[in-house]
Amino acid sequence: MKLIGKSLLAGALTLMLLATGCVSKKKYTALQTDYNSLNTAYQNSQIALAECKSQGQSIEAALAEAKRNNEALLQQYHALQGNLTQSLEQNSQGNVNIAKLVDEINASNRYIQQLVAAKSKSDSLNMVLTNNLTRSLTRDDLRDVDIKVLKGVVYISLADNMLFRSGSYEISDRAMEILGKIAKIIKDYNSYDVLVEGNTDNVPISRPNIRNNWDLSALRASSVVQVLQNKFGVDPKRLTAGGRGEYNPVATNDTAAGRELNRRTEIIITPNLDQFLDLIDQAPQGEAGTVK
Repeated sequence: MKLIGKSLLAGALTLMLLATGCVSKKKYTALQTDYNSLNTAYQNSQIALAECKSQGQSIEAALAEAKRNNEALLQQYHALQGNLTQSLEQNSQGNVNIAKLVDEINASNRYIQQLVAAKSKSDSLNMVLTNNLTRSLTRDDLRDVDIKVLKGVVYISLADNMLFRSGSYEISDRAMEILGKIAKIIKDYNSYDVLVEGNTDNVPISRPNIRNNWDLSALRASSVVQVLQNKFGVDPKRLTAGGRGEYNPVATNDTAAGRELNRRTEIIITPNLDQFLDLIDQAPQGEAGTVK
C-alpha cells in the first residue's frame, strides 16, 4: 500500500515535469516541498489507520467480554430470583413452625405451673400430716423419733436402742411411753393403715431362739405390733408386721454410728383416699409460683 502511494506521487510529479517541460529550480523546490508534505501526511494517515484498526479490535474484544459478562450476570439474576422465591416459601413455612413452637412453649409453661401448684399443695399436706402426728410428742421424745412425710405417707423411725435392749425384742419401759403417744395418734386417724418394719445392721446375731437378723427384725416388728394392739387398743386389722433384716440400710455398716442408724424400727402410716382428701381440705392455701 505504501509503495503504491509513493509511486502515485512520483508519477504525478513526473507528469507535471513533462507537461511543463523544463521548470525552474525554484519551482522544483516548491514541488519537492509539496511532495514531502504529502508524503508526511500519508505516513500519518497510515499510522492513524493502524491505530483505528487496533482500537477497533480492542473494542470488539471488549464488546465480546461485555456480552459474556452480561450473560453471566443474567444467569446470576435468574439464580438469585430462584433463591428468593425459595426463601419466601421457606419463610412462610418457618412462620408456621414458629407459631407451633410458641404453642408448645405455652403448653409447657402451663404444665410447669400445674407442677409448681401441685408441689406447693404437697408441701402443705406434708406439713399438716407432720403437725397432726407429732402434736403429742415432746422435744425429748422427738430426739429418739424421726418423722418424715413423703407423698402423703408418714414414716416414723424409732431407734432400737430406745425400743429394745441389745439383741432382744422385748419393748423397754421408756419405749412404752412413746408408743402410747404414737398409738393415740394412730387411733385418732382410724382409717390409716399401719405397717411396722424391723431393720438391723449386718452384724450376725447368735441367740438360742434367734437364727439370724431376719428373725430379729421380724420379732421386733411383731413386738411393736402386739404392744399397739394389746396395750393401746389399736385395731389389729390395720396392722402389718414385717422384718427386712440388714437389707434396707440407711447408712453404712462400716462404722459404729452407721450401724446404730440401721438398727431401727419404722412405723409407716398410709392414709386411705378419703382421709387423704380430707387432708387436702385442711392444707393451707397459697399461691403457686408462676412461670413467664
